[in-house]
Amino acid sequence: MDPNYRRRSQNEDEFMLFVLPTIEDSSKPSSSKKPIHTSKLSGAKRVQEILTGHESLSKRNFRMEVGVFQALVNKLHEKQLLDDSRISVEEKVAIFLYALAKNASNETLQYEFQHSGETISRHFGAVLDAITQLTCVYIRPPLLHPHQILRKPKFHPFFQDCVGCIDGTHIPMILPLDQQEPYRNRKQTLSQNVMVACDFDLKFVHVHAGWEGSASDARVLHDALNHGFEVPPGKFFLVDAGYANTTQFLAPYRGTRYHLKERGRAKQKPRDYKELFNLRHAQLRNHIERAIGILKMRFPILKTGAHYPANKQVDISVACCVLHNFICLHNGDMLWPCTSNVEIDANQIVDVPDGDLNYNGDIQAFNNAREAGNQKRDDIARRMWARYVARRP
Repeated sequence: MDPNYRRRSQNEDEFMLFVLPTIEDSSKPSSSKKPIHTSKLSGAKRVQEILTGHESLSKRNFRMEVGVFQALVNKLHEKQLLDDSRISVEEKVAIFLYALAKNASNETLQYEFQHSGETISRHFGAVLDAITQLTCVYIRPPLLHPHQILRKPKFHPFFQDCVGCIDGTHIPMILPLDQQEPYRNRKQTLSQNVMVACDFDLKFVHVHAGWEGSASDARVLHDALNHGFEVPPGKFFLVDAGYANTTQFLAPYRGTRYHLKERGRAKQKPRDYKELFNLRHAQLRNHIERAIGILKMRFPILKTGAHYPANKQVDISVACCVLHNFICLHNGDMLWPCTSNVEIDANQIVDVPDGDLNYNGDIQAFNNAREAGNQKRDDIARRMWARYVARRP
């Protein structure tokens, strides 16, 4: 027992209960009794100000046009994923999108929308859950008939069975110290490695999120194949050098010029079938690089990491892909994000890897399929080269 402890008398107790609170209350500044949320502009009015103002306001604050925003609200109503309450679905969605656009903290969202921290957190989670439930609606397998770009002479008929492109992209994570190590990538920052596949309209056809940043691109793809991702029979995706070359996933030739920037600097025409294949491969696979670039420019939270539980951070990356497809399907501007300013502090942006540079042979199932993949790639490349030489002046 504390030697300084002594039992108070009844009179002392009465003094403590009745006199001291009066003294303490009188010593507090009167401002402490004022409510925190005193702005004349309520959250609902703030949302209306943005939606009825200049078109750029909606793009800056919600990362989409007014018409697309309203279509999203209507869809969530239609699917009965969100309902109006004391706060409208419109305002709930606005809170969520504003957080994605600015990587806004709960305190910032409280100020912007004049609600308590608990209200902000609850509605952010509800909208996140609602949008992730739309994943199977808006992230769909690719169409099987050849895309019109594949009908161009330089690609046809060599890539007529190609249904899209695949890449791994790292998205920063913020994690407790005891969870960090598996997520530490080769740049020694924390990230999740997300496998995304897209078609030639820049829409995502599959997203596999949540793998640790230390995992290889090939390992994430292999796990995706074990959890629902399918390549249609006879079709294939284009992948980069971080994956094994198989009949389902065609990679470029190693040790041969590949990237379009390298080709531009060299100012040389392809010298053999491998260089020609790599050139055409890069021209098509550029679609996945563009899709990822648009995604991260549109939703800057994907560049910074977010102060949410790990499972919510994973869900946010999926929700952003769903929103990307929704915007695309509703004719939103897909070029604007790449020319807009990123409205977050540049110091918050985390340096993460672009993807694996080379496949390291860590997946035996892919290793067993590489010989057949090499034969398929050689067949396409040699036929393409034969036509190229025949038409060359």
